[in-house]
Amino acid sequence: MHKYLFRSVCFSCLLVACQCSAQKTQKFNLSDLLRDNKLIYGANQQVNTNDDAKGPGVAITGVVLLKDVVFSTGSIDLDIRGKDVFQQSFLGIAFHALDTITYDCIYFRPFNFQTTDTLRRQHMVQYMSPPDFPWDSLRKNHPLVYEHPVISPPMGAKWFHAHIVVTKDSCIVYVNNAAIPSLSVKRLNDRTTGSVGIWSSPLSGDFANLEIKTDQ
Repeated sequence: MHKYLFRSVCFSCLLVACQCSAQKTQKFNLSDLLRDNKLIYGANQQVNTNDDAKGPGVAITGVVLLKDVVFSTGSIDLDIRGKDVFQQSFLGIAFHALDTITYDCIYFRPFNFQTTDTLRRQHMVQYMSPPDFPWDSLRKNHPLVYEHPVISPPMGAKWFHAHIVVTKDSCIVYVNNAAIPSLSVKRLNDRTTGSVGIWSSPLSGDFANLEIKTDQ
Protein backbone atom coordinates (compact mmCIF):
# COMPACT_ATOMS: atom_id res chain seq x y z
CA MET A 1 0.00 0.00 0.00
CA HIS A 2 2.83 2.36 0.92
CA LYS A 3 4.55 1.56 -2.39
CA TYR A 4 1.53 2.74 -4.41
CA LEU A 5 1.12 5.84 -2.25
CA PHE A 6 4.79 6.70 -2.77
CA ARG A 7 4.40 6.31 -6.54
CA SER A 8 1.30 8.52 -6.50
CA VAL A 9 3.08 11.27 -4.57
CA CYS A 10 6.08 11.09 -6.91
CA PHE A 11 3.82 11.32 -9.96
CA SER A 12 2.05 14.38 -8.50
CA CYS A 13 5.38 16.09 -7.81
CA LEU A 14 6.58 15.36 -11.33
CA LEU A 15 3.34 16.73 -12.76
CA VAL A 16 3.70 19.99 -10.80
CA ALA A 17 7.35 20.25 -11.82
CA CYS A 18 6.44 19.80 -15.49
CA GLN A 19 3.74 22.45 -15.24
CA CYS A 20 6.14 24.92 -13.61
CA SER A 21 8.91 24.26 -16.15
CA ALA A 22 6.42 24.85 -18.96
CA GLN A 23 6.07 28.51 -18.01
CA LYS A 24 8.32 31.40 -18.93
CA THR A 25 8.70 33.96 -16.12
CA GLN A 26 9.40 37.65 -16.74
CA LYS A 27 9.89 40.19 -13.95
CA PHE A 28 9.54 43.87 -14.79
CA ASN A 29 10.89 46.93 -13.03
CA LEU A 30 8.18 49.43 -14.00
CA SER A 31 10.32 52.41 -13.05
CA ASP A 32 13.07 51.20 -15.43
CA LEU A 33 10.52 50.59 -18.19
CA LEU A 34 9.37 54.20 -17.87
CA ARG A 35 12.93 55.49 -17.93
CA ASP A 36 13.79 53.36 -20.96
CA ASN A 37 10.70 54.48 -22.91
CA LYS A 38 9.17 50.99 -22.88
CA LEU A 39 5.72 52.06 -21.74
CA ILE A 40 3.02 53.19 -24.18
CA TYR A 41 0.73 56.01 -23.04
CA GLY A 42 -0.85 59.23 -24.24
CA ALA A 43 0.43 62.78 -23.88
CA ASN A 44 -2.35 63.72 -21.45
CA GLN A 45 -1.78 60.80 -19.10
CA GLN A 46 0.08 61.02 -15.80
CA VAL A 47 2.95 58.51 -15.62
CA ASN A 48 5.62 59.00 -12.95
CA THR A 49 8.08 56.91 -11.00
CA ASN A 50 7.03 55.88 -7.51
CA ASP A 51 9.80 54.16 -5.57
CA ASP A 52 8.59 53.38 -2.07
CA ALA A 53 8.61 50.38 0.29
CA LYS A 54 7.09 48.07 -2.34
CA GLY A 55 10.00 48.62 -4.69
CA PRO A 56 10.53 50.57 -7.90
CA GLY A 57 7.19 51.28 -9.53
CA VAL A 58 5.03 53.86 -11.25
CA ALA A 59 1.99 56.00 -10.56
CA ILE A 60 -0.33 56.30 -13.57
CA THR A 61 -3.68 57.33 -14.94
CA GLY A 62 -5.39 55.67 -17.90
CA VAL A 63 -4.21 52.56 -19.76
CA VAL A 64 -0.43 52.14 -19.96
CA LEU A 65 0.76 49.25 -22.16
CA LEU A 66 4.13 47.51 -22.05
CA LYS A 67 6.10 47.63 -25.29
CA ASP A 68 6.96 44.31 -26.93
CA VAL A 69 5.27 42.18 -24.26
CA VAL A 70 2.79 39.64 -25.62
CA PHE A 71 0.69 37.50 -23.30
CA SER A 72 -1.64 34.59 -24.08
CA THR A 73 -2.25 32.31 -21.09
CA GLY A 74 -0.51 32.03 -17.74
CA SER A 75 -0.53 34.41 -14.78
CA ILE A 76 0.06 38.05 -13.93
CA ASP A 77 1.25 39.17 -10.49
CA LEU A 78 1.40 42.76 -9.31
CA ASP A 79 1.42 44.94 -6.20
CA ILE A 80 -1.24 47.67 -6.40
CA ARG A 81 -2.27 50.65 -4.29
CA GLY A 82 -5.32 52.82 -4.87
CA LYS A 83 -7.07 55.51 -2.86
CA ASP A 84 -9.97 55.28 -0.44
CA VAL A 85 -11.93 58.00 -2.24
CA PHE A 86 -15.53 57.14 -3.10
CA GLN A 87 -16.08 56.54 -6.84
CA GLN A 88 -12.65 57.96 -7.67
CA SER A 89 -10.19 55.05 -7.51
CA PHE A 90 -10.41 52.22 -10.04
CA LEU A 91 -7.26 50.33 -10.94
CA GLY A 92 -6.01 47.01 -12.23
CA ILE A 93 -4.55 45.04 -15.14
CA ALA A 94 -5.34 45.05 -18.85
CA PHE A 95 -4.41 42.02 -20.96
CA HIS A 96 -5.04 40.62 -24.45
CA ALA A 97 -5.05 44.27 -25.51
CA LEU A 98 -5.24 45.26 -29.16
CA ASP A 99 -4.84 48.91 -28.14
CA THR A 100 -5.96 51.23 -25.34
CA ILE A 101 -9.62 50.80 -26.36
CA THR A 102 -9.95 47.04 -26.90
CA TYR A 103 -8.70 44.80 -24.09
CA ASP A 104 -9.69 42.53 -21.21
CA CYS A 105 -9.41 44.01 -17.73
CA ILE A 106 -9.44 42.99 -14.10
CA TYR A 107 -9.78 46.00 -11.85
CA PHE A 108 -10.46 46.87 -8.23
CA ARG A 109 -12.49 49.49 -6.39
CA PRO A 110 -10.45 50.14 -3.21
CA PHE A 111 -13.05 52.58 -1.87
CA ASN A 112 -15.36 49.58 -1.44
CA PHE A 113 -12.84 47.41 0.43
CA GLN A 114 -13.95 48.43 3.93
CA THR A 115 -17.48 49.64 3.29
CA THR A 116 -20.31 48.42 5.52
CA ASP A 117 -22.82 48.82 2.68
CA THR A 118 -23.97 45.34 1.68
CA LEU A 119 -24.31 46.03 -2.06
CA ARG A 120 -21.06 47.98 -2.37
CA ARG A 121 -19.24 45.06 -0.78
CA GLN A 122 -20.21 42.99 -3.82
CA HIS A 123 -18.47 45.48 -6.10
CA MET A 124 -14.81 45.21 -5.06
CA VAL A 125 -13.26 43.38 -8.04
CA GLN A 126 -14.54 43.47 -11.61
CA TYR A 127 -13.90 41.80 -14.96
CA MET A 128 -14.78 43.67 -18.16
CA SER A 129 -13.91 43.53 -21.84
CA PRO A 130 -14.34 46.93 -23.50
CA PRO A 131 -15.59 48.19 -25.83
CA ASP A 132 -18.15 45.40 -26.31
CA PHE A 133 -18.59 44.47 -22.65
CA PRO A 134 -18.10 47.53 -20.42
CA TRP A 135 -18.69 47.26 -16.68
CA ASP A 136 -22.06 49.02 -16.65
CA SER A 137 -23.68 46.72 -19.22
CA LEU A 138 -22.30 43.68 -17.38
CA ARG A 139 -23.75 44.92 -14.10
CA LYS A 140 -27.11 45.61 -15.73
CA ASN A 141 -27.39 42.39 -17.73
CA HIS A 142 -25.47 40.00 -15.44
CA PRO A 143 -25.67 41.37 -11.90
CA LEU A 144 -23.02 40.08 -9.50
CA VAL A 145 -21.56 37.68 -12.07
CA TYR A 146 -18.56 39.68 -13.27
CA GLU A 147 -17.93 41.54 -10.00
CA HIS A 148 -17.45 40.07 -6.53
CA PRO A 149 -16.21 40.87 -3.04
CA VAL A 150 -12.50 40.51 -2.30
CA ILE A 151 -11.59 37.75 0.14
CA SER A 152 -10.28 39.43 3.34
CA PRO A 153 -10.12 42.88 1.72
CA PRO A 154 -7.25 45.20 2.71
CA MET A 155 -7.62 48.82 3.74
CA GLY A 156 -8.60 51.02 0.83
CA ALA A 157 -5.37 53.04 0.70
CA LYS A 158 -2.95 50.15 1.38
CA TRP A 159 -0.83 48.11 -0.99
CA PHE A 160 -2.25 44.71 -1.93
CA HIS A 161 -1.10 41.87 -4.16
CA ALA A 162 -3.10 40.64 -7.15
CA HIS A 163 -2.53 37.23 -8.75
CA ILE A 164 -4.49 36.80 -11.99
CA VAL A 165 -4.63 33.46 -13.78
CA VAL A 166 -5.70 33.58 -17.42
CA THR A 167 -6.65 30.45 -19.37
CA LYS A 168 -7.95 30.23 -22.91
CA ASP A 169 -11.50 30.87 -21.72
CA SER A 170 -11.44 32.02 -18.09
CA CYS A 171 -9.92 34.46 -15.64
CA ILE A 172 -9.34 33.82 -11.91
CA VAL A 173 -8.30 36.47 -9.40
CA TYR A 174 -6.60 35.98 -6.03
CA VAL A 175 -5.79 38.82 -3.61
CA ASN A 176 -2.98 38.86 -1.02
CA ASN A 177 -2.08 35.20 -1.57
CA ALA A 178 -5.52 33.95 -0.52
CA ALA A 179 -6.19 30.28 -1.24
CA ILE A 180 -9.73 31.08 -2.38
CA PRO A 181 -10.26 33.22 -5.50
CA SER A 182 -12.10 36.51 -5.17
CA LEU A 183 -13.36 36.26 -8.75
CA SER A 184 -13.62 33.47 -11.31
CA VAL A 185 -15.31 34.21 -14.64
CA LYS A 186 -15.49 33.10 -18.24
CA ARG A 187 -13.89 35.57 -20.62
CA LEU A 188 -16.23 37.37 -23.00
CA ASN A 189 -14.29 37.38 -26.26
CA ASP A 190 -12.31 34.98 -28.42
CA ARG A 191 -8.99 36.85 -28.42
CA THR A 192 -6.18 34.50 -27.52
CA THR A 193 -3.28 36.93 -27.16
CA GLY A 194 -2.36 40.59 -26.90
CA SER A 195 -0.48 43.23 -24.96
CA VAL A 196 -0.38 43.68 -21.18
CA GLY A 197 -0.96 46.98 -19.43
CA ILE A 198 -1.66 48.65 -16.10
CA TRP A 199 -4.88 50.60 -15.71
CA SER A 200 -6.14 53.37 -13.42
CA SER A 201 -8.97 55.93 -13.58
CA PRO A 202 -9.70 58.73 -12.82
CA LEU A 203 -7.27 59.17 -9.89
CA SER A 204 -3.74 57.85 -10.24
CA GLY A 205 -2.87 54.39 -8.97
CA ASP A 206 0.44 52.92 -7.84
CA PHE A 207 1.92 49.73 -9.33
CA ALA A 208 5.08 47.72 -8.57
CA ASN A 209 6.65 44.26 -8.82
CA LEU A 210 5.06 43.11 -12.06
CA GLU A 211 5.67 39.45 -12.87
CA ILE A 212 4.25 37.62 -15.87
CA LYS A 213 4.35 33.85 -16.30
CA THR A 214 3.49 32.74 -19.81
CA ASP A 215 2.49 29.17 -20.70
CA GLN A 216 4.81 27.67 -23.27
